[in-house]
Amino acid sequence: MRKWKRIETAEGPRFRSALAPHEAALLKNLGTALIGLLDERESSSPSDELEEITGIKTGSSESPDDPTLRRLLPDFYKSDDGDPLADSSDSLNAALRNLHEPQIIEAKRGAAQQLLDTVPDDGGRFELTEDAANAWISSVNDIRLTLGVMLEIGPHGPERLPDDHPLATHFDVYQWLTVLQEYLVLVLMGKPAG
Repeated sequence: MRKWKRIETAEGPRFRSALAPHEAALLKNLGTALIGLLDERESSSPSDELEEITGIKTGSSESPDDPTLRRLLPDFYKSDDGDPLADSSDSLNAALRNLHEPQIIEAKRGAAQQLLDTVPDDGGRFELTEDAANAWISSVNDIRLTLGVMLEIGPHGPERLPDDHPLATHFDVYQWLTVLQEYLVLVLMGKPAG
């Protein structure tokens, strides 16, 4: 991956880069897998008669069982010791999840689809609008979160996995996505990347 370059145009800023063919294929595979994971969660929501009457989408009131989905769709409220809402946090999370999870899934799916639509099929140069660049940041972050769960990455690392570790290549992908995202954030902010 080449570094990102910001170009000012009459229609607003554009963000240019290039991907090697294997990088483009990897992003397409990971984005497609992310959409599949979100679709699976959405389809597991129970049917709701009120939704059929009003057209207002509702989601599951239960937290996902899958640790990856729990990371992508965390609880809305976490109580601390001595919190007066501690006893009602489960019901509060269930209500908030039921109301807001469909829109969150839709936003995550939309960002992933925008990434898929803008990744050049066989690699090469490409250009993003500001909206598409923000979708990339969001989607790459979601992909990183899913890989982070699989790799059991906590707030402080690990810095590296041994080369003979079965997930070493996945860790390399995680690091590559981190750099891709960081450089795009920097160029969006108008700062030089790297």
